[in-house]
Amino acid sequence: MLSQMNPGYSAFFILPAIILAFGVAGAQPLQHASPQKMGLDPVRMLAVDSLINDAIDSGVAPGAVLAVVREDLLVYRRAYGMMQREPEMRAMHTNTIFDLASLTKPLATGVAIMKLVESGHIRLTDPVSKYVPEFAHYGGMKPPLREQPRIIHLLTHTSGLPSYVPVRQLQKLYGPEAADSLMTWLCTLPARTEPGAQFTYSCPSFITLQQVIEAVTGTDLATWTRRHIYEALGMHETFFLPDAALLDRIAPTHFSVDEGVIAGVVHDPLARVVMGGISGNAGLFSTADDLAIFAAMMLNDGAVNGRRLLAPATVRTMTSASHEFESFGRALGWDVRSSFASNRGDLFGPKTYGHTGYTGTSMILDPDTRTAVILLTNRVYPDDSTSVVDLRAKVANVVAASILE
Repeated sequence: MLSQMNPGYSAFFILPAIILAFGVAGAQPLQHASPQKMGLDPVRMLAVDSLINDAIDSGVAPGAVLAVVREDLLVYRRAYGMMQREPEMRAMHTNTIFDLASLTKPLATGVAIMKLVESGHIRLTDPVSKYVPEFAHYGGMKPPLREQPRIIHLLTHTSGLPSYVPVRQLQKLYGPEAADSLMTWLCTLPARTEPGAQFTYSCPSFITLQQVIEAVTGTDLATWTRRHIYEALGMHETFFLPDAALLDRIAPTHFSVDEGVIAGVVHDPLARVVMGGISGNAGLFSTADDLAIFAAMMLNDGAVNGRRLLAPATVRTMTSASHEFESFGRALGWDVRSSFASNRGDLFGPKTYGHTGYTGTSMILDPDTRTAVILLTNRVYPDDSTSVVDLRAKVANVVAASILE
C-alpha cells in the first residue's frame, strides 16, 4: 500500500545517491583480526566450537555460522555442520545465506524508520494515522488523536496490536487483496489495549511501520533499504526476495517428502502469503559477513569502513529503552531485556541489545565492550521441532567470558 511521495523527500536523497554512486564499488567486508589481538582469550573462545557442535550432534540444528565482531574487526567466523541433510547432504559454509526472520525488524524496518527520523521526515511521536489513514479508526472506532497509536508504540511493541494475524482468514476474506486490506482489518478489530500500556510482541506492528516507510518515501521497503542502507554499507548479500541463482547458497527452512526442500522463500506465513515476501516483520535474507558489517556500524556509533549510515545520537536513541518504555525492556526495534532477550546470556553488560529470528538467527551487541555475537542457524529445517534458545545464551556467555581487555 503506497501513498503519494512526500514532495520534499526525493531532493533529500540526491546527495546520498551521488555518494553511493561513487562509493559502493569500493565497499569492503570487515577486515579480520585474531581474537588475541583484540583482547579475547583464544583458548576460552574455542569452547563455542564444542557448544555448537554438540548442539548439532543432538539434533538442535543441522548447522550454524558464528561471527564475532570486536570494534570494527571480525575476530571469529566459523561454519559448523550441514546446511542440508535431506534429500542430500550439503555442508554449511561461512557464506551461506539465511532467512533472518524477525531480525528483519531491527535490520530493515527499524533502521529505515530511524533514518527518516534523523532526516526530519517523521517524528517518533507522530500518530500512525498521519501516514496510514486506516489508523484513525484504530480499535474499531475513531478515538481522539491523543489516544491513537504513535510510531514509537509500534517500534516498542506497545501499540495494542495483536501478536499475529490469522493468515488463512485474511486470504478467505480478501483473496489477492489481503495485503492492501490488512491495515483496515487490524484497525476494525474490537477495542485494543491502550497504546503504551502493555508489551505484546507484534508482527503487525512492524508491517504497519512498513506502511509508514512506503507512504513517506513512495518506495517499497525492499528497494528503499537496498539503496539507502545495504548498498551504503557495502552489504551486497542482504535483500528481500533472493534471486533463484543464489538458491544453492541459501539454507533451507523446511523439508518433507511431499513438498521437497523449501529454500529462498521467507518462512514466516504472514510475510510469505499475505505480504508477498517483502514485509516489515520478516523476509530479509543475509550472510554472517554482511551482518558483521551492520554490527560494526552499530558498535561504532553509526559508521563503518569510512561510511556513516546513522548519527551517533540516532544509535543511542535506537538502542536505549526510554523511561516511558523501560519496564517493557524494549528499545526502538531492538530488545534490551524483555522476556525475549535470553540470547544476550548472563555476562554481557547492562546496555546490551539484540534480536532473534524464529528460523534460528540471532544478533547481540554490547556497546560497553564493543562486541557483537552473530549466530545463524536454520533450526526450523527439516520440520521446525527444536529450539536454539539455550544454545544462543551459552554461546553469548562464552564470548563474554573470553573478553579480557
